[in-house]
Amino acid sequence: MSSAGQYSAFADAAIFEAVRTPWVDLGGALSQVSPIDLGIKVGREVLARAGIDPQAVDSVLAGSMAQASFDAYLLPRHIGLYSGVAQAVPALGVQRICATGFELLRQAAEQLRDEVQLALCVASESMSRNPIAAYTHRDGFRLGGEVQFKDFLWEALYDPAPGLDMIATADNLARRYGLSRKAVDRHACDSHQRALQAQRDGAWTEEIVTVDNQVFELEGYQPRGISLARRASAVSVDSHPRPTDLAALTRLRAVHPGGVQTAGNSCAVVDGAAAALVGRASASTRPALARLLASAVVGVAPEFMGIGPAPAIRLLLQRSGLNLGDIGRFEINEAQAAQVLAVAHELELDSTRLNVQGGSLALGHPLAATGLRLVMTLARQLRQHNLRYGIAAACVGGGQGMALLIENPVYRA
Repeated sequence: MSSAGQYSAFADAAIFEAVRTPWVDLGGALSQVSPIDLGIKVGREVLARAGIDPQAVDSVLAGSMAQASFDAYLLPRHIGLYSGVAQAVPALGVQRICATGFELLRQAAEQLRDEVQLALCVASESMSRNPIAAYTHRDGFRLGGEVQFKDFLWEALYDPAPGLDMIATADNLARRYGLSRKAVDRHACDSHQRALQAQRDGAWTEEIVTVDNQVFELEGYQPRGISLARRASAVSVDSHPRPTDLAALTRLRAVHPGGVQTAGNSCAVVDGAAAALVGRASASTRPALARLLASAVVGVAPEFMGIGPAPAIRLLLQRSGLNLGDIGRFEINEAQAAQVLAVAHELELDSTRLNVQGGSLALGHPLAATGLRLVMTLARQLRQHNLRYGIAAACVGGGQGMALLIENPVYRA
């Protein structure tokens, strides 16, 4: 594979703090909450946890894929304002589909080279509020004409360039790497079991903030807030991890005839938001959560889009002067089981360092927010196990891969 792509190294960038909401299943307690309000929730919480005055923030970077509210254009700005950031501080919308969370961190680290001292990064996704959309009826409906309203959540999974949906691209990788249905189901089963064990062990307790019904006030402006669905008063844990076994997964029908991907070995559809504070490591008054060392992003063939993390990780290691053996943990997004297994085969990764707490097959994948979740989960693992380096990576619809290299700032040799 070619090493072409974009590489960035960061000399003095760190994540001071990072938090997220629980990932909640499609149609669950978060299903009626605007992604802006989910973003405000984590934006306020990450600042409070870090003990940082919101007025100290110099830049707001926010991302969300779906047009999940009528005021979606204002998402970055309103997240900043209602999080308490000074009115004069600008806000920027960021989008790299499944790698949006990584891109937020990359752009924040790049901004530190200039006058920015502290950046608030927020990614928020309401998969439940993806609209039923029409693009061709601005001038009205012709008598007897075709009416085209489609489910944006479903249609967005289709890439018209190769004429394939994302599931089919994973099936392509299964054929290329000789991955059997049994192997793919086994990985999905392992992901669920690892996630359940991590949940029982409280592995995500530090990063998850409880979401309840509340109002966000901003002096001189209209209040916003969170109103949970399904008569919920609060949500505090990820809802999708559940007991499963290989026999149950084997009984599920493949999405495409002859393929290996099913509803059970593809990522869960969930709602959620995450936030991180990025600043200069040299300016931190206490040990940061992680140092941001470098990022890499590459393009790959759209029909094999899921392999993207492999060349991105190779480029990251090559330019950073490290090798696979130097990396204590890998968090690679599990868009589909065949996809992440193909990456593991390509890089010859062993399962003891890959997604050891389970992945998106069990937890879910709220598109823009997943990258931040991968990084904060990875950072806390490095600290817990006294490991120095970690890599988080994801494939990107349309044919890209992105990877981020972080370092444990309290590592002891």
